[in-house]
Amino acid sequence: MHTPLRDFLEIPYDELEELNLEVKRKRMARMPFDELREERIRYLTDEKRIKAVTVCFADLEGRLHMLDYDKKFLLSSSDNLTFDGSSIRGFSRQAESDLRLAVDWPAFYWLPADVFGPGKVLVFGDVLEPNGTPYSADMRARLKAFTSDLYAREGLICNVANEIEGFLFKGRNAEQRFRETDRFEFVSPGGYYHTLPNDPLRLFIDSAAEVQRAMGFDNEKDHPEVAPSQFEMNYSYAEATIAADQVLLYKLICRQLADRLDMTASFLPKPVTGVNGSGMHTNLSVSQADTNLFYDADGRHDLSTFGWRFVEHILEAAQDLCLILNPSVNAYRRLDPHYEAPNQVKTSAIDRSSMIRIPICNPRSARIEVRSMSPDANPYMAIYALLRTGLYGSSRASTPFTNEFLPANIYDALERFRVSTYMSDLLGEAAKARYLEEKLASAERCPRLLGNVIKRAEVQFHHEVTNQQLWSLF
Repeated sequence: MHTPLRDFLEIPYDELEELNLEVKRKRMARMPFDELREERIRYLTDEKRIKAVTVCFADLEGRLHMLDYDKKFLLSSSDNLTFDGSSIRGFSRQAESDLRLAVDWPAFYWLPADVFGPGKVLVFGDVLEPNGTPYSADMRARLKAFTSDLYAREGLICNVANEIEGFLFKGRNAEQRFRETDRFEFVSPGGYYHTLPNDPLRLFIDSAAEVQRAMGFDNEKDHPEVAPSQFEMNYSYAEATIAADQVLLYKLICRQLADRLDMTASFLPKPVTGVNGSGMHTNLSVSQADTNLFYDADGRHDLSTFGWRFVEHILEAAQDLCLILNPSVNAYRRLDPHYEAPNQVKTSAIDRSSMIRIPICNPRSARIEVRSMSPDANPYMAIYALLRTGLYGSSRASTPFTNEFLPANIYDALERFRVSTYMSDLLGEAAKARYLEEKLASAERCPRLLGNVIKRAEVQFHHEVTNQQLWSLF
């Protein structure tokens, strides 16, 4: 009788969900790092069916990078992981290439074996300088430090929920092949809430939602969006760093599932001329103990004075923040008023052209919705920028917001970002300069006057689409 040579870990989806939700609860409860580290190391040591640990981090532009470490090597060397930072755009220069990677043990996920392969678990990491200090271009570590300090000093908890839209196109690598095809092919002609139960888009959404649920996302609802072949899968709010991690995992899951179905999940803000683009509406609130500080039954739209001040601070800095929330040439195609674009620097409970919306709420759900963020934004940088700005302001005089619009193109946004002293304070001079350099490099490879039709360059030089081979030509 044949005996299998390999016995790698494969966990049923219902058990995966319970495991990942339990880790998430401990993380939300701020269980001490050393306790979680000891718990995870003990688990990895005892579980013989795990072959590798995938350690993830994000670069300055928000791309997800993954390194698979042999489990035994990781357990023996977790305090001395290094990688070549000069190979990561926006990170180290070649002369200062080596960077460290510290495992963030609370940010641990069990993975569905049928999607990611058997015998693997995933954990996020923090990027460090060679001397062990935080790396200035690691926005995840910056967001985590900011929210941890807020909680330690004032007991404030920052809650975030992202609504991430995307498109599903026929064929693998449809974005990379756009330079040859000049077109994307929809998999479904349906629109808002409207597809047949077993059409390709619905099957994709069902599969992706199932994986999200297994990974502890706390799913709420999912549906086709306004444009053909467009989708959105919503899940519950979480603490800010967890929410930002879930943005990158959401896109990873969608891309992985689409690839298995011979399709492409795209998070370009405006991939197709003439239809609605994709956004990443971001819901924010701040709580203290069990009290939502954004709620006031007597406030306008039930929003508290604290909440309104948070809104005003963001609107005051909207022009400076725009490049962070809309980081690509293609993102400014979405900010077109003909397609429900949130390009006006104002707030409203009903007007969806407003940068910020105040949803209907109760004491638990009171929040603001920043609608102008595109799905290709670095979630760590964007959430950090919104939270710090909303809580503390930008040290600039109040300006009138009526009929003020966000920049209509990336060149104007680049200039506002470049001259902004607030952006220097927010990100630090080094990170600001590197981010500006990367965004300018992409913009300069695109025609300056774009017109109405999506151009090849804005797709092929998009930071989530380009590959090493293409960039090496310049």
